Amino acid sequence: MKNTHIISYLQNIITTQYEFLLPSFPCFRATIKSNVTFVTWIEHPHLPCTHWAASSIFLNPLLLPKKLVEEGFTKVAFKEPADVYIINTCSVTQEADKECRYIVRTILNRAPAAFITIIGCYAQLKPEEISKIEGVDIVLGASEKFNIAKYLHNLDKKANTEIHSCEIEQPLAFHSAYSSGDRTRSFLKLQDGCDYNCSYCTIPLARGKSRSDTIENAIKNVAKIAATGVKEIVLTGVNLGDFGISNPASDEHIESFYELVQALESTDADVRFRISSIEPNLLKNETIEFIAQSKKFVPHFHIPLQSGSDDILKKMRRRYLRDLYVGRVTKIKSLMPHCCIGADVIVGFPGETDEHFNETYKFLNELDISYLHVFTYSERSNTLAAENSEVIPIEVRRKRNRMLQILSEKKLRHFYQKQMGTEQTVLLEAVNKDGFLYGYTNNYVRVKTEYSPELVHSAAKVLLKNINTDGTVAVDIISSEQFQQQELNYATN
Repeated sequence: MKNTHIISYLQNIITTQYEFLLPSFPCFRATIKSNVTFVTWIEHPHLPCTHWAASSIFLNPLLLPKKLVEEGFTKVAFKEPADVYIINTCSVTQEADKECRYIVRTILNRAPAAFITIIGCYAQLKPEEISKIEGVDIVLGASEKFNIAKYLHNLDKKANTEIHSCEIEQPLAFHSAYSSGDRTRSFLKLQDGCDYNCSYCTIPLARGKSRSDTIENAIKNVAKIAATGVKEIVLTGVNLGDFGISNPASDEHIESFYELVQALESTDADVRFRISSIEPNLLKNETIEFIAQSKKFVPHFHIPLQSGSDDILKKMRRRYLRDLYVGRVTKIKSLMPHCCIGADVIVGFPGETDEHFNETYKFLNELDISYLHVFTYSERSNTLAAENSEVIPIEVRRKRNRMLQILSEKKLRHFYQKQMGTEQTVLLEAVNKDGFLYGYTNNYVRVKTEYSPELVHSAAKVLLKNINTDGTVAVDIISSEQFQQQELNYATN
């Protein structure tokens, strides 16, 4: 029997680290029609998330609407009324509770009888806390969110909030998925969870043990994506380099990330692959050497650093020191001088003195990388770092953040400048922004050219000319070839 209620899905995220991949990625406002019911999700840039969360930001939400569509629900624009709201939250900071309360209150002001369900990392970590928010009906943990449809048959408001969650120590199944909505690129989820215990991070508590798709299934999903005409596939995971654990109960790597890369290179799919983010200790020299010779993997790495001070890296419980990071960057640049390299950095970590920060600044200034994603440290409960009494004042954290943001801008411009006069391949996107089309080269230079219908969704060979005032690069089109597009549907296995 089809449902007869309207559902709205709110995706509460912040695109922080991986905004660089998605400046034109849609905010999930497109409409999917079904028989009687409406489902919406929107992007709400408030609840912070400072880990690589492509799988939670762009992938897990795709699984849920698909399941609801199969139950008869339909997705509509957020401005339309809804009977049910599903709020997908990110990891917990001190502001999470406040933000969640605000969003729930906003919903109830619009629809007092609305049925409100909360899922995501915050729901897994603090279900009891969420249950005290007036108006919340159901809280679903990491596993139960994939069974959401069964909780939406009776939509009467609850007198008391129901909590359905398991202990995160229990092995979780891997749910593969790939994104839709962008006709140029797709995000393919290959790994979830994390077995690392960085002292500032709640992801192992919220997402569970490391687990992966299989190479066989990954290749099948690549074929499905390529069949739609998409030309770039971004490989994603919470800890992507740890790919290969198909059974989290055993912790045994049946396959490896290097083997995955080799297998994807051998597919017949007419696509290019981009690695979203990979830990420096998991990015092996053999992988770098293989990608340097690859016809399908693009010369672009995003490698989290977090600090340029060995003292702070040890306090963070990272699994490498500065020398290893320098070695990875040096190796990449020796084989691919044109390669774009990005790094994540956290400022204001407890105990980070002025000397530590200056050490980080100098290290980054001298390192041959292309841009930074800078995060101001935020306390998270149930982490070792939150127990550290050497707290850095907020104003100092913000000052350090701004200093590194300026450094990042300089580095990106320097990298772009070195690419001027070169010929590159760029995938041009569909959005006409004030008479211009945008796209990325293989080595991640953001380019802009005058809008022309025949350039939409095209793979173009371009000559990079000069840097525009908005930071993009002006190009001359040498040649272009439009690729056929089909509707990219959700995929789950």
